[in-house]
Amino acid sequence: MKLTKFKGLVLAGMLAATSMSAATWKYAFGEGVSDPQGIYATAFKDFVEENSRHKIELYKVGSLGEEADMMEQAKAGLLHFIGQSTGYMGGTIPQMDVFTVPYVLPTDTKQLDYFFKNSKVVNEMLPKIFNKHGLELLAIFPEGEMAVTTMEEFRSPADLKGKKMRVMPGSPILVETYEAFGASPQPMTWGDLVGALKTGMVDGQENPTVWIEAYGLDELTKVLTYTGHGHFNASVSANKNFFDGLGKRDKRLVQEAAKHAQKIILEEAQKLDAIGIGRIVKTNPNYKINMLTEEERAVFKKAAQKVQDSFASKSASNKKIMDQIKRDLAQAEKNTK
Repeated sequence: MKLTKFKGLVLAGMLAATSMSAATWKYAFGEGVSDPQGIYATAFKDFVEENSRHKIELYKVGSLGEEADMMEQAKAGLLHFIGQSTGYMGGTIPQMDVFTVPYVLPTDTKQLDYFFKNSKVVNEMLPKIFNKHGLELLAIFPEGEMAVTTMEEFRSPADLKGKKMRVMPGSPILVETYEAFGASPQPMTWGDLVGALKTGMVDGQENPTVWIEAYGLDELTKVLTYTGHGHFNASVSANKNFFDGLGKRDKRLVQEAAKHAQKIILEEAQKLDAIGIGRIVKTNPNYKINMLTEEERAVFKKAAQKVQDSFASKSASNKKIMDQIKRDLAQAEKNTK
C-alpha cells in the first residue's frame, strides 16, 4: 500500500515536471539575422528566453529552403513560428495580397505604425482567416518604403513599357501591378535576382533601401525611384495546433513576445530605411535618386485603381478587407495629425 502510494507520488511528480519542462521551439524567417525579420525574430527569441525556460532556434533565409518550403513546414508543424513577407503569403492566404496592392498603404510612417497596432483588419479579421490555414497570426509590420531600381530613368508607365521587372513569386497582385504600370513582370526568387540583373534577364526590381544597399542592388542598376506605391511588409505566425496546445502561461508568453518584438521593429525599420538610402548616397554618389512628383504619381495611382478593383473582386472576403482597411487608414490619419 505504501509502495503504491509512493509510486503514485513519483508519477504525479514526473507529470508535473514534464508540464513545466523547457521546450525548444523552431522559428524560420525569410531574411538575414540583421534584416528586419531577423531583428524581430531575435527580439522575440530574447523575450521568450529571458522570461521562461524555453529556447528558440532561429533559421534564417535559405536554411530550410525557399519561402514556399518554410510555409509548408510551418503548416505541417515542423516549424513552430514563421516570419515571411506578406508578398509571398498571397499564394497561401490570398487576402494577404491587400498589403501588396499599390497605393493602398500610406508612406507616412506614423500612420503606418498606428495602423499596424490598431487596425481591425490586422487584429480581428485576418487572425480568423489565418486560423483556417492552420496558422495563428502574431504580428504584421512594415519593413520600409518600396523603391524601384532600374537601368533607365522613368517618370510614367509609358517609360516602363516592355521593361522586365522582377517581382516576388507567388503574388499575382505584384504581376498585375507591374502590368498596370506598363512593365513586363518577371516572378523570380530572391536568390536568382542578382544574377538576373547582372546578365540583363531583368531591367529592374523593387525593394526597401535597406535591402537595396545591403545586397548591392544599386551597383547593378543606375536609377532609384520612389513612386510612393507601397511598403514592404512582413508577418509572423505560429502553427495553430502548436499554439492551441500551449498552456495559458505560454500562450501569454508568446503574445507578449510578439508585442515586444513589434515595438522594437517599428522603431528599427525606420532607422534601417534611412540608413539604407544614406549609405547609397555616400558609397555610390553618382547613383541617380528620383522621387516622383504628385502629378507623376497621379498617373500611376490611376493605373493602380484597376489592381485595387481586381483584388476586391476576387472574393467577398477580399472586398470586406479592402473596405475595412480604408476605414482603418482613415482612422490612422485622423489620430496621427
